[in-house]
Amino acid sequence: MTINLTMAVVLAVLYSVGFYLLMQRSLMRILLGIVILGHGSNLLLQTAGGPPAGAAMIGTTPLDEMADPLPQAMALTAIVITFALTTFLLALAYRSWTLLGHDEVRDDVEDRRIQRMERRLEESEDDSTEELAKEARGLEAER
Repeated sequence: MTINLTMAVVLAVLYSVGFYLLMQRSLMRILLGIVILGHGSNLLLQTAGGPPAGAAMIGTTPLDEMADPLPQAMALTAIVITFALTTFLLALAYRSWTLLGHDEVRDDVEDRRIQRMERRLEESEDDSTEELAKEARGLEAER
């Protein structure tokens, strides 16, 4: 089974646009990113399923002409998951809009505090290693 270049380019564009939107701060853009990623996943699964073939029912189609039903079942599952995630994000965006007046995801204050503590710790470790290096050079000079 081979995939044509057009489908590969379309899949690459869908995934890259979806991930780009997913990394934004606005919940609406995140929602659009999830939806586009869902469409890209469905297209990937349908492309992986191969060309259209006969129904996968024994007795109606010869075995070598049957379509593989697994990619179709996985695509249906992906549709349901995308729909559920879309409705959850819509509810979250609506709640954010009604409470705050915007749908921008803000930084967590606790995360900022932890980042500052880590930076201070790294700076203190750098200072202590520099002091140890100076002491070692002083001891070598005395010998």
